[in-house]
Amino acid sequence: MTTEQQPSRRLGGRWIEHWDPEDEGFWERTGKKIASRNLWQSIFSEHIGFSVWTMWSVLVLFMGDEYGFDAAQKFFLVAVPTLVGAILRLPYTFAVARFGGRNWTIFAAALLIVPLILAMVVIEPGVSYTTLLVVAAFAGVGGGNFASSMANINAFFPEKTKGWALGLNAGGGNLGVPVIQLLGLLVIATIGAGSPRVLIAIYIPLVIVSTVLAWLRMDNIAAMSNDTGAFAEACRDRQTWIMSFLYIGTFGSFIGYSFAFGLVLQNQFDRTPLQAAMVTFIGPLIGSLIRPYGGKLADRFGGARVTLWNFVGMAVATVIVILASGAQSLTIFTVGFILLFTLSGIGNGSTYKMIPAIFTGRARVTIAEGGDRAIALGTARRLSGAVIGIAGAVGALGGLFINLAFRQSFLTVQSGTPAFWSFLVFYLVCIVVTYVVYLRPQPALVGRKEAVALAKV
Repeated sequence: MTTEQQPSRRLGGRWIEHWDPEDEGFWERTGKKIASRNLWQSIFSEHIGFSVWTMWSVLVLFMGDEYGFDAAQKFFLVAVPTLVGAILRLPYTFAVARFGGRNWTIFAAALLIVPLILAMVVIEPGVSYTTLLVVAAFAGVGGGNFASSMANINAFFPEKTKGWALGLNAGGGNLGVPVIQLLGLLVIATIGAGSPRVLIAIYIPLVIVSTVLAWLRMDNIAAMSNDTGAFAEACRDRQTWIMSFLYIGTFGSFIGYSFAFGLVLQNQFDRTPLQAAMVTFIGPLIGSLIRPYGGKLADRFGGARVTLWNFVGMAVATVIVILASGAQSLTIFTVGFILLFTLSGIGNGSTYKMIPAIFTGRARVTIAEGGDRAIALGTARRLSGAVIGIAGAVGALGGLFINLAFRQSFLTVQSGTPAFWSFLVFYLVCIVVTYVVYLRPQPALVGRKEAVALAKV
């Protein structure tokens, strides 16, 4: 049942008082339809947020010699919104619990107008580098949208379909990256690299539409309201930090490469803005589209197993990129890079499936031992929502590290190869962590109850 504001601590809006997606009768009668409506609107709002967040990875392609910035400055410029977006993901996650998923989505969608207007005003030859850094930082608000959206949608769906639902939500949002890159390509190809304001102007009406639709179509879940204590509890749980580390390897790679790929092509292979723009969207597009299938594979085979083999594949793809970089083979380099994007998308889906599976597994153990079902499942839902937000924030920092690594690499040797060696080492560490924590016999690491809970992650 959806009701208007009742308790005084709530803001206005539609509030769902009873929500139990694990009850199959409730889910088939009522829950599935409501959850799907909220999911599709969440995808659209998050999609626009991702486009705004990654806007500067496209705008730097418009900045020719007349702007006076070198490669290192541009890598740092695109790293700034990555950092701000990662930091904002924590408060955005818990804003859902404090204000309601629908209410916060409306506010977060409307806020995207600010970085667009600021960018529209300042971007032109002669603008100071400091001014661009400040304005680019405002684009970070688009990165926060992901965390609040995922925490909200996590509460709507039952465990059996969380991998697919979260994958759709995240994948649809991630599509904002290739879409803005494609639009940038269209603008450069038809109008020229001197018209960045045209690209920015496209998104202003889309932000307005997203805000209005969130107002009309979304709901708040009362059970999530004011559940901010989950953050402290999640921070004390070691699984939070293990999953955050693995998400650096998957989502950190996706967002970091999305920001950096065009600049790498321009500076390592001397591509023009148009030539770079013609390639940069392919990897993020594939990585976004395949993310739901990473979640679906995890639903079927287990998130840990899919994640392990995915990191193996990312390590192999990185070796291909290193070899191609040394041989100056643009074709093989591009193929290797696109393979990295593809695998990062699969890994994004599988790791985010693992998070609710960990806490639902604990809940099932508690229920089997005589614990209260509603309390156990409610605890799993609120903790997995909190961990999704924390992992999303920490994982996004991986994008910052990637751009800083490229910046230093080009400063020292005018090539991205040293950066790729560091990424290879990190993926190898992720392989070891995934196997040791989730796939080898558990009693050596955890107690019996935790071992049972992790057995099907």
